[in-house]
This record gives sequence, C-alpha cells and structure tokens, in this order.
Amino acid sequence: MTTTPAPVRTRTGDRAAPAAQPRRSRRRSTDGSQWIAWAFVTPLVIYLLVFYAFPLYRNIELSLHDYTPRAFVRGNAEFVGFQNYVDIFGSSSFAKAATNTALFTIGSIAFQYAAGLALAVFFRANFKLSAVLRGLFLIPWLLPMIVSASAWAWMFNSDNGIINAALRVVGLDPVNWLTSPDVALTSVIIANIWLGIPFNLVILYSGLQNIPADYYEAASLDGANAWQQFWRLTFPLLKPVSAITLLLGLIYTLKVVDLIWIMTAGGPGDTSTTFATWSYREAFGAGNPDFSPAAAVGNLLIVVALVFGLIYLQMQRKLEKQ
Repeated sequence: MTTTPAPVRTRTGDRAAPAAQPRRSRRRSTDGSQWIAWAFVTPLVIYLLVFYAFPLYRNIELSLHDYTPRAFVRGNAEFVGFQNYVDIFGSSSFAKAATNTALFTIGSIAFQYAAGLALAVFFRANFKLSAVLRGLFLIPWLLPMIVSASAWAWMFNSDNGIINAALRVVGLDPVNWLTSPDVALTSVIIANIWLGIPFNLVILYSGLQNIPADYYEAASLDGANAWQQFWRLTFPLLKPVSAITLLLGLIYTLKVVDLIWIMTAGGPGDTSTTFATWSYREAFGAGNPDFSPAAAVGNLLIVVALVFGLIYLQMQRKLEKQ
C-alpha cells in the first residue's frame, strides 16, 4: 500500500508549493554542449600537438644529443646534455652570426615599416587608380621566394647585373654586391626590405581605415597641418597595429633562410651568415650534416622570438590599462 505525501504549505498556509522538478534535462543539455565544444576544440588541439608541440620537443631532443647521420637513422644518438649549446656559443661563427642577425633584422624591419607606413598614408587619400597601385605593390609578396631571390641575385650580379650596368652609365665603378665582404650583407638586406614592404603596407593601411575621419576634420579645424596630424593623431592611434606589425616582421625576418642562401649562401665567408642560415648550413648545407648543433641554433631563434613575444604582450597590457 502506497501513501501519498502531504501537500507542502507555504508560509501563509493557503497554497501548496510546487514540487521540485528534476534537473536531468538541464544536465543533459550541459553535457551535450560540452561534447560539442570538445568536438570543435579537438582538431585544433591535435593540430597544435602535431605541428607545434612535437616539432619543438623533437628539436630540443636533437639539441641534447649527438645526432650524426648514422645515429639519426639508427636512433641511438648519444646524450650530451648542453654540450651542443656550449659548442655553438664558443664557435668562431657565433659572434659574426649574432651581429649579422641583429643588423639584418633591425635594418630590414626599420625600412620595411617606414616605407610601408609612408605608402599606407599615401594610399589613404583614395585617389584614382589607388586600388590598382596597391595591388601592384603586393606583387613582391605574392611571388615565390626562389623567383624573388633569383631576380635580385641577377640584378646584383657583378658582370651582367642591371644595377652595375646603371652605375656604368652614370660613370661609376661596378660593385661586387654579392662577393664583396663589405656589401654582401647590405645586398641581402635591400632585397629583404623590398620583399617585406607589401606586408607592412597591407597591415598599416588596414589600421588607418579604423581611424575615424572626424578626428582629422577636427584637427584641421584646430589648425593642425598634415605633419602635425601624422605625429599627434595618426602615429599614436596606430601604436597597437604597429606593435603587431613589428612583432610579425621580427619573427619573419629571424627565420629568413632561402633569400640569403640563394643570393650569397651566407658568404663570402661568414659575412652574410645569420643564425637561420647557420642552422641550415649545419644541417643541410655541409658535406657532413650535423643536426644537433643546427637544432641548438634553431632553439636560440625560438627563444629570441618568445622573448619579443612576451615583450609585446606586456606592451599590450599597458596599452589596455591606459
């Protein structure tokens, strides 16, 4: 025999309170949304593990072992700890590669940003054929790197290059652009500046479009000329966009290998060798590949990129607090 529960009275005693409803439907909907979220996140997690985490782990492992070609095939490389890092820091090529990397990176980024910003401000006027000209400026960015590097190698050729031909026309002596220790690094910097201007132009031009035109109208009414508007309005408002542009340019420039390798192969000697080309030469450019030092040099580049990435995040937090 079953008994029915007594009705639950409220404080006034005149009505029965409704019975508590089960929460199974809410739990089921919550569980279902969690499964859907995991279904979207799982491919991204797999991608990060396969293409980022595992290569980074593998690179660190290579730098901590002595991987000769035979050991690389057999998988029995000797563990040497940080000896590879000690060797590269003590190498005669380290100081030159560090200096060249700094000069190549700073020189490229500075001129790429300056030229890209100037062009972005120029194209902001939206004159006739501005869209066509912007498209033409993207050509260096769209060309395969081997095509661009080969074209610059031909233009800088000492015997039949177009640049030396122009110098002869104006009565100047030809320059050994790619074979002289004095100008080899400058030559690859010039080529890399040309390649990086379109990227800076696109990003900075997009940032300029987000600045309301009312600001410039108000500045004009206050008597500000074009130069004052740029320094007191355009440049400060472009700081967030400029920061990410410079960071991405830094990361890209640090890992440039193909351009330098095609034009000078890091030579003559080590005069145009950077950390990236040094790592490539150790692994693939020498007669006897040495993968472990190459991995150690590559890890140095990763650390440098991470340091500047952290600096960028710190700057962003300060800008958000303002």
